Amino acid sequence: MVDILHRVGINASPRDVYNALTTLDGLSSWWTNDTQGRPEIGGVIKFRFGDRGFFDMKVLELEPEKRVMWEVVDGPKEWIGTKVIWNLSPEGAGTTIRFKQQGWREPVDFMHHCSTKWASFLFSLKAQLENGKGTPYPNDFLISIDFD
Repeated sequence: MVDILHRVGINASPRDVYNALTTLDGLSSWWTNDTQGRPEIGGVIKFRFGDRGFFDMKVLELEPEKRVMWEVVDGPKEWIGTKVIWNLSPEGAGTTIRFKQQGWREPVDFMHHCSTKWASFLFSLKAQLENGKGTPYPNDFLISIDFD
């Protein structure tokens, strides 16, 4: 198994970062504006990206201001069963996110693409929290000519 790993510092409190990861308004402000579902333990959050695809995440853990964990229950076959984990640590006046998408079966080309897309959306989260303007789908940064 292989994992996607990222680390990013955000000039925002752990509470603000946590809220951006655990509310529909927060998630739609930086990842995709088509976000629906129940962002509570046991609930499923549905993320839609038009003709690019979708991801359904079951919420497994919510530790306020510290940790969020989802399991992918529907979407691309490579994603099914992976876990998306957000660990938050206070750093000075801000927060460091240690992000992981855990459990890819192998490092296929799509995994490399998704790693870069996760990085671009982490920068969208950072921009939303620091400047009030994220770049969620459909206004996200395109990184590929074959799929996005």
